[in-house]
Amino acid sequence: MQKILVTGGCGYIGSHTIVDLIENGYDVISIDNNSRSNPEIMQGIAAITGKSIKNYKVDLCNFEETQAVFQENTDIDGVIHFAAFKAVGESVENPLLYFNNNIVSLINIVKCCDIFSVPHFVFSSSCTVYGNPDESPVTENTQLKKATSPYGYTKQVGEEIVEQSAAAGIFNATLLRYFNPVGAHPKGHIGELPIGKPANLVPAITQTAIGKLPQMQVFGNDYPTKDGSCVRDYIHVCDIAHAHTLALHRLSKNKQEEACEVFNLGSGNGYTVFEVIDTFEKISQTKLNFSVAARRPGDVITIFANNEKAQEKLSWHPRFNLEEMMQTAWNWEKQLDNLK
Repeated sequence: MQKILVTGGCGYIGSHTIVDLIENGYDVISIDNNSRSNPEIMQGIAAITGKSIKNYKVDLCNFEETQAVFQENTDIDGVIHFAAFKAVGESVENPLLYFNNNIVSLINIVKCCDIFSVPHFVFSSSCTVYGNPDESPVTENTQLKKATSPYGYTKQVGEEIVEQSAAAGIFNATLLRYFNPVGAHPKGHIGELPIGKPANLVPAITQTAIGKLPQMQVFGNDYPTKDGSCVRDYIHVCDIAHAHTLALHRLSKNKQEEACEVFNLGSGNGYTVFEVIDTFEKISQTKLNFSVAARRPGDVITIFANNEKAQEKLSWHPRFNLEEMMQTAWNWEKQLDNLK
C-alpha cells in the first residue's frame, strides 16, 4: 500500500482526493494548517471511507516543521500538493501574500522530496496559467499568456519549479490544470466550505439561495460572450479528485512519457455565468436574487478545456453533467443548513 502525502488535505479538492485515494487502496496522510480550511472536514472523510486520516497542522512555509513530517514518515511514495491560497480577487489586492505563501510552501515541499527521495509528485495547477487565451478550447500546448492575477502567476511559477525539479531528476511529476471545480461528494459528508464571503460562483449561488447571503453579484454583463457574462468550464470535484489517483497510478507504473507531464482537467464545455444560474434555478426550483456589478479585476473572459489528452493518457472521463454538479452543491448547502 503506497503512502501518499496530501498537502491541503482539509481543503475542498484535497478532501475529495483523499476519499478517492483511500477508495483506490492508498494510505494517506495530510498537512493542512487550517488557515483557509475547516479541520472538521476530516470527520466527513472518515464518515465516507471508515478511515481516520492523520492531519499535521503545519505551515508549509516553515521548512523545519515541514521536514519533521517527512522525518516521521520516511516511506512517503508520492506527494499531491494542493496547499495554496486561491482567491483571484484577494491576490490582486495582496500579491505579496500570494507570492510568499504559494511559492515558498512549494519550494519547501520540493526540498523535502529531494532530501527524502520521494519519487512521485502531482501539482495542483489551474487554467489561470493560460491567462486570457486567444481562443478556446485550450489544449496543453496552448501558449501561456501573461497571468491576469497574482494567483495565476503563482501557478505559472509553480509549474516551472516542478518542471525544472523533475528535469533535474528530483522526481517524476504531473501538472494538473483544473478548470472550475464545483459540486460536492454525493454522500453529502464533504463539500466546499468557503471562509467568509465566497469568491467562487457556485457557493455564492447556493448561499444566496438558502439565505446566508441577501444577494449575489454577477461581475460584468458586457463581455464579448453570448450573454455578456464570463464563460467558464465547470467540472465536478469528484471527477477532479479521481484524476489525481489516475495520475499517481500512471507515475507509479512508469507510464509517463516525460519527466513532467501536464493535463487539462475540464469538462470540455463552456458555460456563461447566467447559464449556470439558470441551471441552478431549474434544479432547485428557487429564484435567485442577484444583481450585475462591474467587471472584477483579474477575471478571464472565456476559457474552457480540450480534455482529450487526459482522456487518452490517464483514461479519465468526467462523469457528472452541469445539472448534477449543481444538485450535489445544493444538497451539500442544505445539509450544512440543517446542521445548525
